[in-house]
Order: sequence, then C-alpha cells, then structure tokens
Amino acid sequence: MYSNGKNVAHSGQGHLTGNIVALVVFMVLFIGAIYSLSYWTLENAWLPGISCFVLLILSFGIPQHILGMSDRNPTKTAHQD
Repeated sequence: MYSNGKNVAHSGQGHLTGNIVALVVFMVLFIGAIYSLSYWTLENAWLPGISCFVLLILSFGIPQHILGMSDRNPTKTAHQD
C-alpha cells in the first residue's frame, strides 16, 4: 500500500534499532515484575505485589496504548475515508 508516495505496508520498516531498544526496555520491566514476586512472603506481600502490578502495567500498557497509536493518525494510513 502506498500513501503520499510512501510504502506504508510495513509500519516498522526502517526502525530496527528503535524497535530493539523498545523491546529490551519493556522486557526488562517485565522480568523485573516477575523478579519482584521472589520477595513475596506472607508477612511482606504488599510491596512486592504493588511493584509487580505497576511494572506489569508499564511493560504492557506503554507499548499497547502509547507506542501502538501511530496508526490512528489518518495522514499516516493508506486507507482514508
């Protein structure tokens, strides 16, 4: 698909370094969330539970809701109504 003379069929084309950096950052957040559960005990459940929840929200929420919004701009999509 072409829009304004540009190929928009592959949205990640030409952004390999940025994609790898984002993958590493969010994978570190996800692994940190899992690692925080290693401190879970019956006496100490609040801090590991909250930190795991916050890190999971960051590791899934940012890529899905913020980085995934580039296709909502009608000037960047091939199909315009």
